[in-house]
Amino acid sequence: MAIQDVTLAGLGRQQVLDLHYQMVLLRRFEEKAAEEYTLGTIGGFLHLYIGQEGTGVGAISALRPSDYVVSSYREHGHAILKGIEPRAVMAELFGKATGCSKGKGGSMHMYSAEHRLIGGQAIVGAQLVIATGIGFGIKYQARPDIVLVSFGDGAVDEGAFHEGLNLSSVWKLPVVFLCENNQYSMGMAVNKAWSVSSLEPRAAAYGMPYAHVDGMDVLAVHEVLTEAAERARAGGGPTLVEAVTYRFRGHSMADPARYRTRDEEEQWKSSRDPIVLFERKLREAGIMRDEDARAAEDRANAVVEEAVTFAEESPEPSYDALFEDVSIENAGAIAWRDKPSTPRD
Repeated sequence: MAIQDVTLAGLGRQQVLDLHYQMVLLRRFEEKAAEEYTLGTIGGFLHLYIGQEGTGVGAISALRPSDYVVSSYREHGHAILKGIEPRAVMAELFGKATGCSKGKGGSMHMYSAEHRLIGGQAIVGAQLVIATGIGFGIKYQARPDIVLVSFGDGAVDEGAFHEGLNLSSVWKLPVVFLCENNQYSMGMAVNKAWSVSSLEPRAAAYGMPYAHVDGMDVLAVHEVLTEAAERARAGGGPTLVEAVTYRFRGHSMADPARYRTRDEEEQWKSSRDPIVLFERKLREAGIMRDEDARAAEDRANAVVEEAVTFAEESPEPSYDALFEDVSIENAGAIAWRDKPSTPRD
């Protein structure tokens, strides 16, 4: 079979090579973000996606550009995959005015109405009810879009998880719930926190389909999410997908991850790295050549270096920007603060 005729999971050669490049780009971006954090150019909290690229790329590749993604604070990769320029994401990490949230959101609050990325939500589980509300709006307006909401295993025990699943099921909303089960919440092993071994019983409790998928297999995630997205788009209601993955770094840059062994980490990195697994599959299928892998690496490195240069050279937000894009309540407080003082009677 000629190399250009090979397909995997219904995707052509260039499509799967694009998926590979996206995974490499996310890995290089996050590695560079970690480096810049240690240099002090990125401040605040920083939650990296290293190790979970197969889940993010597989899931978002199953969507249309008009579909919504609502995420947690581990969302740099989601932002890039939804079409936000890596330079705008890096500038946001640097707190610069050219960032996708004007430098005022930082790592946990990436946002773009244009690309329909609705956060970065820093409150655990908040994205679940936000996605439910967006799904309600889509159905009310009879639009053909859907919502993908991504959350970690730690959010499953929040009330918002149950509220979001229940209402989405009752109203048959076009929402796909994707649990990126990286097995440790913030620092607690999921097998010590859940009374069940998977989320299947919880999906059943709310009368919705459930799918379990290897989150380190980008094509498996793509196939499962494609089916769930088609169901939601056709009016079939929500699906709960549990993608079992593994983060190669701690919960955040401030986390030494002493709750798991170094042997366990090395085992996952050496045998279950989603990029290495995908490259092996592409080579075995005769799709990837050495020059393809090198081209992806070189392109990703160039994009990331350009993003850092752009962020470094971008301006800081102005003082006046502090008073823009704030709520009415906050605006009222600002107006009161700026009101000339008058002596009391």
